[in-house]
Amino acid sequence: MSKIKNIRAREILASGGNPTIEVEVELESGEVGLASVPYGVSAGSKEAIVLVDGDMDRYKGKGMLKAVNIVETEIKKVLVGQQAKDQQKIDQIMIDLDGTENKSRLGGNSILAVSLAIARAGAKEDGLELYRYLRQVFGIDDQNWRLPQPMVVMIEGGKHADQTTDIQEYLVTIKKDQRIRDSLETEMEIYSSLRQVLKRQGLSINVGNEGAFAPSGIVSNQKPFEYLLEAIEKSGHKVGDEVALSIDAAASEFYNHQTGLYELKLEGRSMRADELMGYYLDWVKKYPIITVEDLLDENDWENWVKLTAKLGQVIHIGDDLTVTNRKLWQKAIDMKACNGILIKLNQAGSLTETVNCCLLAKQKGLITVPSHRGGGETDDSFMVDLAVAMGSAYIKVGPTRGERVSKYNRLMKIEEDLGR
Repeated sequence: MSKIKNIRAREILASGGNPTIEVEVELESGEVGLASVPYGVSAGSKEAIVLVDGDMDRYKGKGMLKAVNIVETEIKKVLVGQQAKDQQKIDQIMIDLDGTENKSRLGGNSILAVSLAIARAGAKEDGLELYRYLRQVFGIDDQNWRLPQPMVVMIEGGKHADQTTDIQEYLVTIKKDQRIRDSLETEMEIYSSLRQVLKRQGLSINVGNEGAFAPSGIVSNQKPFEYLLEAIEKSGHKVGDEVALSIDAAASEFYNHQTGLYELKLEGRSMRADELMGYYLDWVKKYPIITVEDLLDENDWENWVKLTAKLGQVIHIGDDLTVTNRKLWQKAIDMKACNGILIKLNQAGSLTETVNCCLLAKQKGLITVPSHRGGGETDDSFMVDLAVAMGSAYIKVGPTRGERVSKYNRLMKIEEDLGR
């Protein structure tokens, strides 16, 4: 394995119309790895910092020229000459160089873009598909290849869409262990049927940040379940063994820290945590919900524990609570605050830290769900190779828009590579 010869960075556009950062890492062998990183509009407060310029004359302060400069000066200086395959060592060098808990000095975006580009360059030099290389470089000797089933956002609200539901995402999740091509066919047939269901209801079929429908005029946070069930039936598929429903409430976004109440503006209601838990549990009894995510505020650990116990077989996934942070994930496991974790590469800010979170879940027999970002995605599909390498149960991505479908196309390509 050759050494890192050069590192270049540039500002590119993400799906939300604001910049993000892309990095090229060149090895002495001539192989080049390219990677870009997303950012989230709805983000946990403990995520790695996305470093932006703050220059209001460019992109209203959201430019990333500072991050580009950091990559091409400070980070490049310490990494040129390092062995590309020493991924853990390289990531630790950058973490130590930053020296902060949340990567606020160098930026999680700067560090992650370099981290991912190095892994890509290493995989190319070894002549391996990225998902195979990740297992090799992190010493994962599992010979089984479990492909993550799609968990597709169908209706979105909250911060991902204006004038719609308080709940951020309503999803259709594949339960059946089947070919990914068949699963995606099922999902897209349901999505197509949902379009017709919404039109018959007189609702718009505009899409939000994630390519899911974002209709204004929905009268309650419960109504989307009914639309989804009708769409599933009309598409010729069945709830139960084949598909189920999932939700991501992103409750931190509608929690009022001053009053301690959860404010559901669509329904004109304010609730205490115990009332909100009852609200959710009624849905779980009534609808075929298989997973839930972020049903409570990210700091309400006590009630996360209570709700997880009450949910029974329904998997409670931590996102804002755990932010792909191994310490927080360990705390959640110890407290039994949740029993699954959403994985977002840019929350941790380096590949090694992200993998360590996934390996902790694997060790405890808990599920991981690598996810896209709602606000600023790119067409980079690294998260898909990570999901396959880590044996994740599901992968969460929206159903349309190029930066979303690129993930599903990569997953189908991996399935083909594995001879499935």
